[in-house]
Amino acid sequence: MMPPTLQDIREAAERIKPYAHRTPVITNQSLNERVGATVFLKCENFQKVGAFKFRGACNAVFSLADEEAARGVATHSSGNHAQALALAARMRGIAAHIVMPENAPQVKKDAVAGYGGKISYCEPTLQARKATLRRVAESTGAAVVHPFDNERVIAGQGTAALELLADIPDLDAIIAPVGGGGLLSGTSIAATEIKKGIRVIGGEPEMADDAFRSLQAGKILPSEHPKTIADGLLTSLSELTFSIIQSHMERIVTVSEQGIVDAMKFIWERAKIVIEPSSAAAVAVLWEKKIDLAGLRVGVILSGGNVDLGKLPWQRAS
Repeated sequence: MMPPTLQDIREAAERIKPYAHRTPVITNQSLNERVGATVFLKCENFQKVGAFKFRGACNAVFSLADEEAARGVATHSSGNHAQALALAARMRGIAAHIVMPENAPQVKKDAVAGYGGKISYCEPTLQARKATLRRVAESTGAAVVHPFDNERVIAGQGTAALELLADIPDLDAIIAPVGGGGLLSGTSIAATEIKKGIRVIGGEPEMADDAFRSLQAGKILPSEHPKTIADGLLTSLSELTFSIIQSHMERIVTVSEQGIVDAMKFIWERAKIVIEPSSAAAVAVLWEKKIDLAGLRVGVILSGGNVDLGKLPWQRAS
């Protein structure tokens, strides 16, 4: 696979325009004062399915030729990508085959089913997920749409940064969270091609720091037993996303679990918007001040807002 280009991202933006929300960019004076920078929050928590993932899934689905699309799409996911692909497929009028582990939360199973996804359950191991997906794809002929190791998905994710820089063109830096690297890859391509010299920074939990370690080592070091409340950032990079962020991004900054919780709670209380811990990992880069961004104009991509309200992290931490 080849990395997408800025032109691919621009084409993705036009392709998904009838279906995806153009999410707002908001500011909050209390946050600016707390972190010592002028912060612009790109609210992908307001995106369809509550996360940026809809952008990539939508671009992938609507990029398919009619003959290929008629056979449907398939993936394995228990998170936002499963919902995003199911919804995008429903919008195109095709089948979405979603492989989910048996122990996935019922609320996620219900959401995928509600969007019309055809669920196949499997044992809760990566090996079982891959094997089940392979069988589903072979039996249906469906096109497999990986959550991040897919150039069309990455191009779709890059449209968030495209919109952010269209709204706020004079940014000094953009921060995005990193798990599998799809969002950070698309963001880094869009940002560095549109504005030379802009700083692109990834935010990653200290307790799931495989991307940080991989960049230091110059090779992919898989995630081993990550333990973070930012459950959207547990996945390891792919060769494609690793190569993109290695060449387009300034650095990854790791943040503490407490920093994630504090940043998330602050955004809830002061900005009055719901973000999930994965989004807060990006805010925590500013919050913990491990790098000097004082006085700069910084865009932060809030990746999503899907939170189990019965398990809020500050309730567990107290």
